[in-house]
Amino acid sequence: MGPWRCLLLLPLLATALRAQQQQFMEYVERRLTLLEERISQWHDQSSRYSTELRDFKNQVLGMLETAEKEREAMRLEAESAAVRVDRLEREVDYLETQNPAPPCVEVDEMLMEKQVATAKQRKNEKYTKLTDCSDTIASIRAMKILKRFGSTSGLWTKDAAGNSEKIYVFDGTANDTVYVFPRMREFTLFSATRKAARIKLPYPWVGTGHLVYDGHLYYIRQQGPFQVIKFNLANKTVVDSSVFPAEEQIPVFGLFPFTYIELAADEEGLWAIYATKEDEKNICLAKLDPTSLDIEQMWDTPCPRENAEGAFVVCGALHVVYNTRLPSRSRVQCVFDVSGMLSPEDASLVYFPKRYGSHSSMKYSPRERQIYAWDDGYQIIYRMEMKKKLE
Repeated sequence: MGPWRCLLLLPLLATALRAQQQQFMEYVERRLTLLEERISQWHDQSSRYSTELRDFKNQVLGMLETAEKEREAMRLEAESAAVRVDRLEREVDYLETQNPAPPCVEVDEMLMEKQVATAKQRKNEKYTKLTDCSDTIASIRAMKILKRFGSTSGLWTKDAAGNSEKIYVFDGTANDTVYVFPRMREFTLFSATRKAARIKLPYPWVGTGHLVYDGHLYYIRQQGPFQVIKFNLANKTVVDSSVFPAEEQIPVFGLFPFTYIELAADEEGLWAIYATKEDEKNICLAKLDPTSLDIEQMWDTPCPRENAEGAFVVCGALHVVYNTRLPSRSRVQCVFDVSGMLSPEDASLVYFPKRYGSHSSMKYSPRERQIYAWDDGYQIIYRMEMKKKLE
């Protein structure tokens, strides 16, 4: 092709290139415009979502703040209600202990002398059994350590005559408040006393010889002469009281100087285990009327006070538990049967498993045939194997 033809084609090619460049620029501008529209749309949506999220967050924070204020208000109301209930319970307890008024517990010297004379007339007479119970302890079948609660000395028990599952706890040897747990489970699971009701007695107790029997608490008053107080657990009032007709009393157990009268219950009823200076070497036994607190009969037993740490009655037979000054293994070493059916030679020499120290209380439950013991602050249950007495 000649040079002159190339010169003719150059304008045409330049025109074509300018047209293509114009089309490409228009295409790029359209794509950029579309991209800008999408970016603007995304920005609007993001801004709207951010606003909605911020509004929702503020709404939730407001609801949480309101809920916190309501929770605090409810807590304050609950605390106020608890204070009012506690005050009401104290007022009710006070009214129940004040109305009706406790019976007069002044010492009537003439009545006391008459009771002593009547009891001495029946002393060591043959006992007429009230039931056909003829069992005695053969051995300790099992031991269960429940927990450690309170002081080294104390008492825990159930109602020896009723069907109640309540646990009554007397912490220490001198106090005026009884802890009451609704069942064994609450007493076992909780170390504190927050699950326990409290009964404040009108007179403080002394020792660990108390007894819960047929809805009543029988305990020894701390001040003055030794008085057996009968306290109704239902209405929290003193039902009766009686000066124990025994002169010049001394601690009943040689190893435990705090208890002067040990009240016990068995299948036959209510008993009192005590000691006097008249026969200070041996332990005495008396049968009590649970209604009037009169002494029905008294016995001198051959069981010595020396090295005795506790005692209980089973089917009319007194079982005295002995130990040593340096605590060793406790054992029933003396048995006195008021009916004469069980001779000391036929009684089993029962040993209690070695534990911690010595017993401060041992309460026999005739309904369950087991002993509730307090050993150096540990609460223990002894389950017993029984056998028949020899006629």
